[in-house]
Amino acid sequence: MSSDTESGPDVLYEVSERIATITFSRPERQNTISGPMLDALTARLVEADEDPEVRAVIVTGSGRFFCAGLDLRTGLGGGDGVTTDLDLRNTPPTVLHAMDTPTIAALNGSAAGYGMDLALGCDLRVMARSAKLAAAFTARGIVPESGGTWILPRLIGWAKASELIFTGRTLTAEQCLEEGLCNHVVDDEDCLKTARELALEIASRAPLAVQASKRMMRMGLNETFPDHVHHVFLQLLPLMRTKDFKEGMKAFMEKRPAEFQGK
Repeated sequence: MSSDTESGPDVLYEVSERIATITFSRPERQNTISGPMLDALTARLVEADEDPEVRAVIVTGSGRFFCAGLDLRTGLGGGDGVTTDLDLRNTPPTVLHAMDTPTIAALNGSAAGYGMDLALGCDLRVMARSAKLAAAFTARGIVPESGGTWILPRLIGWAKASELIFTGRTLTAEQCLEEGLCNHVVDDEDCLKTARELALEIASRAPLAVQASKRMMRMGLNETFPDHVHHVFLQLLPLMRTKDFKEGMKAFMEKRPAEFQGK
């Protein structure tokens, strides 16, 4: 199986067994994200999504934190610390939302602010038992600037999202699991391992069908049911002409695991 590892100063990228892993590598600053890191993260997410060999993406952090938010001291803001020039069409949360490749946040440690929004922007979340989500936006005089006000009500409902955002509370991993904010809570040392096992399970399925399913769910957020069913049918037709569809049917009849090629 192929393996490719590259590193920037603060963002690491590795592809192995059809899984791309993006790691924030700034543990001495709690993996806070600088301006260059935003650009690097966007580039890596786009690279993974455009790579036909990548079937799932894991985003994680090094050290004790997943990501403690933005680092406004390293070029993200103007002289008064307020951001004045960001192209929001090409930022990580927007790219995450548009990706067809499934994404998993492996929260090895706590996520706060922008880090929390990034984690929520992933499709799935695996949390270390010691990890926390800190919705500290209103305690800092700001709003969830990277999609949290859009994502949270859809994940946990309006009332619960309102309470979390308005109060700026910090939730433990177990509370996140109870509220439906994460998929799994595991021992700290098993976080990345569990996320990788989940990614490998996803990667074993027909990638074109997985990507189409994600695309349909994303479209369904803003469609009526009749429109959505119509779009799903239009998506189904080309899938039924793929080699993967034929392989899936053949493997089912022969009672064996399918070997999908993404074609």
